[in-house]
Amino acid sequence: MAVKKKAKTVKAKRVVSTETRCEVGMCNPQGVQGLKTNLKKGSTHKLISLKGPGLFLAGHVSKQGGANDLTFVTLRIDGNVVFSLSYAAASNLGLTQNNPRGLVLLKGGPVQDFTFGWPVPLTFKKGLELSVQVAEVGVAQIVANIIRGTSG
Repeated sequence: MAVKKKAKTVKAKRVVSTETRCEVGMCNPQGVQGLKTNLKKGSTHKLISLKGPGLFLAGHVSKQGGANDLTFVTLRIDGNVVFSLSYAAASNLGLTQNNPRGLVLLKGGPVQDFTFGWPVPLTFKKGLELSVQVAEVGVAQIVANIIRGTSG
């Protein structure tokens, strides 16, 4: 007569990794903010300055007040100018709706928001700088936000 053996039960071990992995796309996304108030005509301000390496996904610069929209927003990556445009120029060029350039000006009362971003992140090796040059009176404040990360 055959003897029946009991099947052994094996407990599955759960392996938990403390290492964060990112296979593709942008890893470790982070928001960075810059704020300036009571800006004087003729002044230049670095809103955000980052050391590389890293990835830039999108950002915006909101301006409250101003007499003629001659405040210039400049984005530099690794010392190269990606764009430098005033709020007035963005409006005059028709950048007030989605477009292939990746720059859009949104207006709402005394606040204007200059947004920028592209379908794929831009890589910076040395650094990224977002600045404004104020060439108008009456700018009460400027706030900037960007999304940055690392490559996978």
